[in-house]
Amino acid sequence: MGSVLSFPADNSTSRQREMAEEEEDLLDSRDREEDIAKFPYVEFTGQDSITCPTCQGTGCIPTQQVNELVALIPYSDQRLRPQRTKLYVLLSVLLCLLISGLVVFFLFPHSILVDDDGIKVVQVWFDKKNSVVILAITATLRIRNSNFYLVTVTSLTTQVQYMNTVVGTQQVTNVSSIQPLSDKLVNFTVKAELGGPFSYVYFSCTFPKAKVHNVLIFMRTWVKLSYMGRAAQSTLERYHYVDCSTNFTASQELLPLSPSA
Repeated sequence: MGSVLSFPADNSTSRQREMAEEEEDLLDSRDREEDIAKFPYVEFTGQDSITCPTCQGTGCIPTQQVNELVALIPYSDQRLRPQRTKLYVLLSVLLCLLISGLVVFFLFPHSILVDDDGIKVVQVWFDKKNSVVILAITATLRIRNSNFYLVTVTSLTTQVQYMNTVVGTQQVTNVSSIQPLSDKLVNFTVKAELGGPFSYVYFSCTFPKAKVHNVLIFMRTWVKLSYMGRAAQSTLERYHYVDCSTNFTASQELLPLSPSA
């Protein structure tokens, strides 16, 4: 007859018993932690015990000492090992350089160009008694502001010369303001008198048979500018031919100023 082999059930029973005991121990440890968390702070003083100098046995830190106490952190704490420090330093340096470059670019003074836009109007008067030719010359300057801030034309001084002799001057203050990155036309009028040693000009300008009555004059203009608390000056020199026989108008939009008697 064949025999049936049977394994003892003691091993499985003991295994289940061990698992049950482990679960009970785990539950007991959790209950113990919860009980300890609920248990208030109590300082047990005995013969060899020392009262906590920080909380004075209360278990709480006074709010007056929050800024005076120092917490001890282990040397191996990750908070003492900041990451990407070099990257942050590099980004900070690049950002500072970028801001400095932008400030220098926008605030650094750029060039202010003053160009002669020509003579627009010439009015002529003849003083027959004294053989004098009076010219009221209206000229235009084109001023270009390449800066990112306002530029003010504080004064404009013009001098007219004929044969290296000054025959007329004119000065104007608080002329105009020029907006950033723009240009503007500035008009001015100067009176010149050609007489005395230049009385021959009168006869040349009034001689009816002459076909050309041009007079060569030299104009020197000083333009004073103000911007960002600074002052600058630009000088412009140019020769012009002026028809002294009749009035001349290059642009109908400009109205000349009559010279004072």
